[in-house]
Amino acid sequence: MTSSVDGLVSGLSTSSMITSLLQVEAAPQTRLKTKVSAAQTVVSSYQSVNAKLVALKNAAADVGALSTWRGVKPTTNSSSVTATAVGGTNTATGSMTFDVVSLAKGQSTTARIATSGDVTSADSFTVSVGSGDPVTIALTDKSAQGIANALNGAGIGVKASVVTTGGDQNILQFVSTKTGTANGFTVSGLDGVTTATSAATDAKLQVGGSDEEGGFSVTSGTNTFTGLMAGVTVTVAKVEPGVTMNVESDVAGMASKFQALVDAANAALTEVTNQTAYDPSTKVGSPLTGDFMVRQMSQTILSTVSTGLSYKQDDGTKVNFGSLSKFGIELDRSGKLTFDAEKFTASYNADPAGIKTAGIALGDSFRAVANTQIQNVTSAITGRKNAIDAMNVQIDNWDVRLAAKKTALQKQYTDLETALGKLKDQGNWLSGQIASLG
Repeated sequence: MTSSVDGLVSGLSTSSMITSLLQVEAAPQTRLKTKVSAAQTVVSSYQSVNAKLVALKNAAADVGALSTWRGVKPTTNSSSVTATAVGGTNTATGSMTFDVVSLAKGQSTTARIATSGDVTSADSFTVSVGSGDPVTIALTDKSAQGIANALNGAGIGVKASVVTTGGDQNILQFVSTKTGTANGFTVSGLDGVTTATSAATDAKLQVGGSDEEGGFSVTSGTNTFTGLMAGVTVTVAKVEPGVTMNVESDVAGMASKFQALVDAANAALTEVTNQTAYDPSTKVGSPLTGDFMVRQMSQTILSTVSTGLSYKQDDGTKVNFGSLSKFGIELDRSGKLTFDAEKFTASYNADPAGIKTAGIALGDSFRAVANTQIQNVTSAITGRKNAIDAMNVQIDNWDVRLAAKKTALQKQYTDLETALGKLKDQGNWLSGQIASLG
């Protein structure tokens, strides 16, 4: 390896000279690095635009989803009965009245036991849960806490604990971890332990009056009922009669999807504007200034609104729906979209089926527009990244070339110093010889 020298004989700063020469030699690599940095900035800008387009595509997909238009909003006249929409496309609207006859609870079995020492002589005991097979649990510690620990370690849907009463007896309590009669249990084999049981129960609703009146009952192992009405779950908290549940179309939920679509479109328009902006006073542009593909996105999005909506029905018939103002969507003077939820609600209530069909078509239209733009931007990103990779290969090659150049320069100047050193030695010898003649 050749080490650097610093003019020991010549007095020249050879290391500085080598550095300066290498800087000149590295000028093409420096320009490549500048190009890579600029390209990376452009890629970052493309990715920012792409993220907004993806959000627009997702919002459009929500508007076009059948589940949006079949969304329901359930309510009840009782503060202790909660009705919740579960989403999906299998929903129904309507009203029903029911009585909460009973609540679901788990089984509790207790035994009075001594406060200390063993409470049984059994080496094992058996627990059966519901219709499952009996489970035999071995006992090494025959105290009440030992029984509880053994059962809890088995993990079979029954838990045990020891309750300290402060009296001459404690309570060994067994409880099911789930509610409902299907999760009832029996404990056997603990000789010397006498138990008392509070049985598990199911929750029960009596719907539409008594059975004689044409009504019917529904039971659940928990306090939540599914399937009582399509798309709705009902959770009860106390026994009470005369609960009425109303399920209506969730128009507010539909409107929120349209608002999200408008917000996503405006966010995309704003991002395009920011990434393509140019300030004539400072003559400073943005990373994508002059990029026609990106600038054209704004026009494409706005045209989707300004040209109105046309679509084909399932039978191929073309429908000219017209202005999106029927959805409450309009363009303002600044070139941004606005949404009027009240206008949308009025249109939907006047023609639910028509607005639903057109709304799905609108969502599909915006999604197609966003998807096309995403593909264009993704292609541009891929092209830029390929170019960056190619330039980075060239930069790496320059690193090898510059390292070799540095080694050559160091050898060249080392040889120069060596030659100068020999000449200096010869000069000193001659001077000495001449001096000796005098």
